[in-house]
Amino acid sequence: MDLPTIALVALAALAALVLGVAGVRLAWRAAGLYLIHRAGPRRLKASRHVLWRDPGAVEALNLAAGPGGPDGAPRPPFRFVEEHLNGSQPCVSVTDARGRRWRVKWGEEVRSENVAVRLVWACGYFAETTYFVEEGRITGADGLQRARECIREDCTFSEARFELDDPAVRKLFEEHSWAWNDNPFLGTRELHGLKILVMLLSNWDTKDRRDVARGSNTAIFEHDVGAWRREARYLITDWGGSMGRWGSNIVTRGRWDPEGFEAQTPDFVAGVDGESVRFGYAGQRTGDVAEGISIADVRWLCRYLGRLTDAQLREALSASGASQEDAAVFSRAIRARIAQLQEAGRTPPR
Repeated sequence: MDLPTIALVALAALAALVLGVAGVRLAWRAAGLYLIHRAGPRRLKASRHVLWRDPGAVEALNLAAGPGGPDGAPRPPFRFVEEHLNGSQPCVSVTDARGRRWRVKWGEEVRSENVAVRLVWACGYFAETTYFVEEGRITGADGLQRARECIREDCTFSEARFELDDPAVRKLFEEHSWAWNDNPFLGTRELHGLKILVMLLSNWDTKDRRDVARGSNTAIFEHDVGAWRREARYLITDWGGSMGRWGSNIVTRGRWDPEGFEAQTPDFVAGVDGESVRFGYAGQRTGDVAEGISIADVRWLCRYLGRLTDAQLREALSASGASQEDAAVFSRAIRARIAQLQEAGRTPPR
């Protein structure tokens, strides 16, 4: 085969690949629109919609325990309830000694999610109650499929993420979740602060309601906050794509990669243009997350983020199963990223 023929074949293959990817994306988009249309409007009962609340004395928060506090951790014995076959990682539901229900997940997302939850919670954002459990036993786990590799024949397991599933909270997922471009907080410093944290943690998996055909990672939780009053809290429910390399495709991105996370740190804040801050981040919805963030937004977030201590960062990492070496690399890189934000926040608007 001569060189021109080889070039034509390569070009045709590339065109077929591009068209195939575009076709898949269009199919996902069409399926998502259909699912959202079929679901109809959200039936929210809340009178108040919130994304953020003042965390108070950030430097005094217990990041080892996280949102659930030291008394909220799951307590054995654990008893199997059911297995969940959706999602990218093996997952089961269990009850603990207090009768509370937990979703237990394994896989490469476990450590990433535990760390991310603690850091965004410390900055005032809503996050689910999660704990990293080094080892334990789940009785009654029979007939497992994907989780069979995670729960041994003697019912023991290791390195799992426990996430509280509180029946008192009304949870709106998937078709009834929210999108980065469609929520009550557009243009606010609180939404922009959350976007900055997404980038700081290298969370590339930023799927939202528009991606429901593949699974949305956003949700709305309705809480009772008083007599006849309910509050709708907007949050990210899956931080598993964090703490590695950001990227727009599966080749360039990753999870729980200390070296990759640190290597991208010099490119975190890419510069300041006028009153806008540029970031080197890339993810599944780069434009929605990285654009439109001002110096004032960065300065506001740093009022909370900048108060985190090195000890708190190490506590959050250690409580998520990080080795001493990984904790040292991650905490050093996170501190460097915070310093970049603080420097950008000090830039006088032009």
